[in-house]
Amino acid sequence: MAQGDEPVRALSRGEAIRLAADTPVILLNAPLVGQRLGYADLSGLDVLELFAFLHPARFMVPTPKGVAQATGLTPPGSDADVAPFLLEATARMLAVTDTDWPEREGAWTAAQSLTRARWAWAPVVTPRLRKPAQNERWLFTRLPEWSEAAPRPAPRTVTLDDRQVAERLTTLTGAGAEARGGQRAYAAAAAGAFAPRVAREVPNLVLAEAGTGIGKTLGYLAPASLWAEQAGGAVWISTYTKALQRQLGHETTRLHPNRAIRKAKVVTRKGRENYLCLLNLEDALQGGFAGRAAILAHLVARWAAYTDDGDMVGGDLPGWLTTLFRRNGSAALTDRRGECIYAGCPHYRKCFIERAARASAEADLVIANHALVMVNAARGRELATRPTRYVFDEGHHLFDAADAMFGTALTGQETIELRRWIVGPEGGSRGRRRGLQARLSDVAGYDEAGARAITDIVAAAGSLAADGWLARIAEGAPFGAIEHLLAAVRGLAYARAEQDAEAGYGLETELAAPSPELIEAAAPAAHALDALVRPMVALGKRLEAVLAEAPDWMDGPARARIEGAIASLSWRAETVAGWLALLARIGGPADDRFVDWLAVDRVEGREFDMGLHRRWVDPTIPFVETVLKPAHGALVTSATLTGGGDWSIAEARVGAPHLARAPERFAAPSPFDYATQAEVLIVTDVKRGDVPGLANAYARLIEASAGGALGLFTAIRRLRAVHARIADRLSRAGLPLHAQHVDPVDTGTLVDIFRDDPHSSLLGTDALRDGVDVPGDSLRLVVMEGVPWPKPTVLHAARRMADAGPGGGGGNTYDDRIVRARLAQAFGRLIRRRDDNGLFVLLSSAMPSRLLDAFPPGVPVARVPLDEAIVRVRQRLSSTRAIGHEAAHDIA
Repeated sequence: MAQGDEPVRALSRGEAIRLAADTPVILLNAPLVGQRLGYADLSGLDVLELFAFLHPARFMVPTPKGVAQATGLTPPGSDADVAPFLLEATARMLAVTDTDWPEREGAWTAAQSLTRARWAWAPVVTPRLRKPAQNERWLFTRLPEWSEAAPRPAPRTVTLDDRQVAERLTTLTGAGAEARGGQRAYAAAAAGAFAPRVAREVPNLVLAEAGTGIGKTLGYLAPASLWAEQAGGAVWISTYTKALQRQLGHETTRLHPNRAIRKAKVVTRKGRENYLCLLNLEDALQGGFAGRAAILAHLVARWAAYTDDGDMVGGDLPGWLTTLFRRNGSAALTDRRGECIYAGCPHYRKCFIERAARASAEADLVIANHALVMVNAARGRELATRPTRYVFDEGHHLFDAADAMFGTALTGQETIELRRWIVGPEGGSRGRRRGLQARLSDVAGYDEAGARAITDIVAAAGSLAADGWLARIAEGAPFGAIEHLLAAVRGLAYARAEQDAEAGYGLETELAAPSPELIEAAAPAAHALDALVRPMVALGKRLEAVLAEAPDWMDGPARARIEGAIASLSWRAETVAGWLALLARIGGPADDRFVDWLAVDRVEGREFDMGLHRRWVDPTIPFVETVLKPAHGALVTSATLTGGGDWSIAEARVGAPHLARAPERFAAPSPFDYATQAEVLIVTDVKRGDVPGLANAYARLIEASAGGALGLFTAIRRLRAVHARIADRLSRAGLPLHAQHVDPVDTGTLVDIFRDDPHSSLLGTDALRDGVDVPGDSLRLVVMEGVPWPKPTVLHAARRMADAGPGGGGGNTYDDRIVRARLAQAFGRLIRRRDDNGLFVLLSSAMPSRLLDAFPPGVPVARVPLDEAIVRVRQRLSSTRAIGHEAAHDIA
């Protein structure tokens, strides 16, 4: 603790809690500090909140080192120096209020609102802000409006010249950059996806596997940007993770260094639930939020005035901001329930979502994600600007993305969301949410048939699950046809699920030989859903007729609102139709194209959802029909495209067998010398299921490497158990430990913190196994708790038996391919550049030798006891440890 001119002194946990409870203290990341003190309600003067107020839309790594970089100070050399450093950093931040800093506009007005909301920093900040001579503009008047533009002409038919592609690549890499033959060959192969299409529904499909270090991002940006310029069309670059989306945005600065030009030429697109909803924000600012949520709303409003795109998830809103408020209210600031009223919104012309959609129609490059690409194609969104060329980076995830997109789930949560969309607020619920009848009141007053359809839809929605449905089902008192169906699902799942019902995990069982109770409940549920979908289809037709007739009252905004309603109705009607098809399976014949099952979803024994599920055995079938066949060309690329198998596996995983023309193949091995840069150790004496032994192994390995470790788990419960056992031990050794599902910090920020400190370590699950790019000393050790076998779910069992889509062979061969791919992805986190050096440790004596080919050829693999593994880690990484300590000494 540091206080005034008094010497710094250490506090016990109890003293720290008492001090923080009695006196406002300056701290860094209150939720994280509170969690580590065991005092969840810890609050005070959080430096991160002050930074978010003073510098909205700027990012700062939420660590002392990050604060130092943001304020231009020298980072603290030891833990004892952090407290006085935070005092100095606070003074440095507050000093900007004496200047005309770039984000001054709006600060005085925001401070007045935050004072009324009792923000802890308000008494400190507000007196330092001088009142402007003129009233500051309200946020909603400051935001720029988008404007309509004429439809973009169809792309011209062009053929890329190989020489021009090579020249563009040279421009992107820089004239003085090292010539990489693999990258040049990759760019030439990628250009094949931009050749003119020769037949309808036969796209030019190129599959390109580029090992780590090839430089595939610039390799495909070269032909993609060249084609966009020459053809006058947009190329959609799709990723699986938000981390790669953000990375691609940074890479395009090489293509367009000028920020204004880049903003016009390159647009990042995500699902609408990622963007700030201005109408929700206005509701929050005008009393819809209270307490800490109200403070968050005002800080988000500060950010909204300076953001580039309004993206709250992975954009320029610092990922740590919402976690400071324990995500209290952040979800309500986005459109997560599909309740947008489009042109009926007073902020429609300034809407971030609409602006992004229009900007992407004129852009050369649109950086999207697999889910959005599939949603737009499947739901017929933005047909006038439908892309003809795609680049699917992280292409090995296309199968998984399609699996999620084209599945069907008739569950309590899904049905209650549909009910809320139709009916609007019920009971004592608050907020601006409006039902279908209120959103289309003008149409109802104009069109009698439309009004009747709306009335029928609202009446039929009464059969869907309603608030309190979980409690009613648990008590044996379901209400309505759908709740009775869900109760029957729950009863059969508990009766047949092979999992231990007392273990607290989710339960599932095949939809086969249904019980009499389930069959009896299915018929009324189907009748209720049929009564719902019929008027939904009828209303859609009436809305289309209203558009065609164009009555006098229909101006541009009204037309846009009705078009939005048609689109929303269409995909919701398709959803209900999918539910009906699933119900027809109960007591009926099975369809070998699908896998159907019943599930009760639970977290630590607490039920939160239940229902029926359907997935395609091969989800690339609908992906090919909706996305690939309408396209003219697509590049599917990854460092592990054939991971776990060969080219036939890669082709099956992206749906190539369902196209009339075989794809082009290209492969470029990594240029790294894995044989000397890396080593794989398989630890033979850590018993499976021995959590204390597992925790001891993680602690000793991290101590031996002096941090820089990425620990990967296949179960959240084991991750938490290991973290609880080793965090204090490592902290005392000066080795910070961070963890997904433990720390109240978003995953992206956790990775930033990990990257920023070579002595920190990070524990995580699948999200960190793929897509994390941490080159250098910050990641020099990867530890996996065991062989990443696939979970024995109903869906996995069905695909294992059929072995459709992902190749052939079935059984253990199918499982082995999945494990090889996961091991390859995890190993890929270790070596990211030519001077990286590290070890990959697998804590499993049961690792089969047949799976060792998952690692790059030439990598030394040794089976050793834990003690020897510790010695090898210490020896191999001794130079890294010394460098890290020298760097820390220099900083001090």
